[in-house]
Amino acid sequence: MDKNSKVPLYLQLMEVLIKKIEGKEYVENEQLPSERELCEIYKLSRITVRQALQDLEREGYIYKLHGVGTFVASKSYNQNLVKLYSFTNEMEKLGKKPTTEVLSFNVFAIDDRLAKKMNLYPLEEVYKIVRLRFADGEPLMHETSYLPKKIFPNLTENDLNERSMYEIFHQDYQIGVTKATERLSATLIQEQEAKYLKVKGNQPGMLIKRYAYHHDELIGYNISVALGDKFSYTVELT
Repeated sequence: MDKNSKVPLYLQLMEVLIKKIEGKEYVENEQLPSERELCEIYKLSRITVRQALQDLEREGYIYKLHGVGTFVASKSYNQNLVKLYSFTNEMEKLGKKPTTEVLSFNVFAIDDRLAKKMNLYPLEEVYKIVRLRFADGEPLMHETSYLPKKIFPNLTENDLNERSMYEIFHQDYQIGVTKATERLSATLIQEQEAKYLKVKGNQPGMLIKRYAYHHDELIGYNISVALGDKFSYTVELT
């Protein structure tokens, strides 16, 4: 630490710890030295160390467990909402291997409520597909999709086990997603979702409702629950 620098000491400490995290000197979920130990290592006051740790937590580099200590946070995946995206493509861009497990695949006649959401008539048939999305083998998202059967009449569970949903749309039906709207809100992860995501139930998560369109026709309605500490979203305002 350079105590003669114009850069505040807590920012200097943050930079040191970030370099150690990014350089894998501290790896994901590894416990960091305690506040007292950091004070001794870097010859800093408790207030300075605490401020650095608070800002590191706010920026997503670390997380705290009450009564246990401070740990290196898992990397979060930033999603740009300015343009269309797919989970598969975004994970590949990050150098991650995306995989999907189909948890259930059913066809049923929709009720009035779902018909209104999907611009369909009551009792029209839709596919209900529940999937678990992974990156490098780590479960990140529990996703429920509703697709009109009249648009994708020959869709099978085996198709979804072999290819991404958007690949099937394009290759088998010559349909692409030309626009989409998403609504994001905070949620608590339910017990069933938590089991698949390998976290405790009722912890904070992100609820994402996506309406996907081919031109002006709704072709899919997705409800996704993502781990709150794994995703961040960017919106460009002009």
